Order: sequence, then C-alpha cells, then structure tokens
Amino acid sequence: MSEASRTPEPDDEGVTAELYAQVQQFYARQTGLLDEGLATEWAQTFTEGAAFRDAARPQDALVGRRAIGAQARVHHDRLAAEGTDVRHWLGMVDVRAEGDGSLRVRSYALTPSTGHGDPGPRISASVVCHDRLVRDNGSWRVADRTLRRDGTVFPASFPATA
Repeated sequence: MSEASRTPEPDDEGVTAELYAQVQQFYARQTGLLDEGLATEWAQTFTEGAAFRDAARPQDALVGRRAIGAQARVHHDRLAAEGTDVRHWLGMVDVRAEGDGSLRVRSYALTPSTGHGDPGPRISASVVCHDRLVRDNGSWRVADRTLRRDGTVFPASFPATA
C-alpha cells in the first residue's frame, strides 16, 4: 500500500495528523486576524454564544461574538494609539478529541510587543490557553476560551477545560 493511500492513524486521543494540522492552521489564521486589527473578522472565529474569560477573573467573562469582537477592537485601538505592535505566538498545542466531536485544545501563548523606537521586542504576556473548538458551518470555531496568565492560578471553583 502506498503512503498516499494509507488512512491517517489517530494518536492515543483519536486526533489524526490531518486534524492536528487543521487546528494549527485555524490558530495561525485566527492570531493573524487579531494581530492585523481585524477585530470583526477575528470575532467570527468564535461561535455566536462563545465565552472568553481570564481565569483570574471569571466573573468578567465576555459572552457572545459581538462582545468579544468589541473588546478586541478597543484593545487594538489602544495599542495602535500607543504605537505598539503585538504579535501572538501559539505553541505546544495539545489537541484532544471529545465524544461529541468537539476538541479540547491547550496551548501556550506568548505575545511579544514592540513600541515605535523600542530597542527590541518584549514579552507582554505569557499564558496558557484552554479552548473548546466546535465545527460550525464547516469551520472550526472557539466555543469557549479561558486564558491563565503565568503567575496566576485557577480559582478553586473554576473547572479546567482541557
């Protein structure tokens, strides 16, 4: 049997190399939209009722694509006014298939930023990102995102998502 005709083998969590590559491509596109200040387009990578929260402040969760996009716009406009460029880099992406077809994804995210005239980039944030991805109209979308900044802990009552 030729290599091209073989069915991809899932790893021990049921995630094929092809699916892993789709998830990587999703995040590359999503972070690019955010970094370019395309808040509306970035928000479209979330489900209509998605939740976006900081683990240290779960009570301040953003709920819904519109709220998530509006906050992204405010954040990008503030950075642009300050003359700061921010890039998001995701790595160590761990993808786990769920029985309902969704994916639990944990990744590490670094956000290097550079201000005009800065001698070089600085890491403005280092976080662990916990996402639940779902298929929506043929595309992967984030249904739930929780960020935990390094140096903070999940509150005892907060459920881990991935």
